[in-house]
Amino acid sequence: MDMPHKQHTGHAMGQVGYRTQTGADKATMRKTTTLGLGVLAVGGILLGGCSSEIGRLPSDTDISCLRKQMAGPMFLSFPLAANTCQRLTNHNLVLGEKDAKLIPLNLKGAPDLQKLAQEYGYSYTP
Repeated sequence: MDMPHKQHTGHAMGQVGYRTQTGADKATMRKTTTLGLGVLAVGGILLGGCSSEIGRLPSDTDISCLRKQMAGPMFLSFPLAANTCQRLTNHNLVLGEKDAKLIPLNLKGAPDLQKLAQEYGYSYTP
């Protein structure tokens, strides 16, 4: 059997009062917390989903990013996909972007992408 807890209730003019927290109050609080965590989890999944419009995800390799961009619903050309996927030496941050250099695409094991990179003049590591 749950013992009722006392909950602080503020009153006007600095008076302090207490009321007993019922089981219904606890259930409502649990429901609200669970609902809030559920909304947060669904939002995170949607933001980090496999949509190619989002661009490069932190877990993507150069090859997986290029393939996703070129095969997605927009079917980007290699130059557009490469511009989306290519990283900068400043970790793609706004700060220090003046001195940032492009990092060559790592296309090891993807001869088809190597050929496209060569054709369009993108630097890459074979």
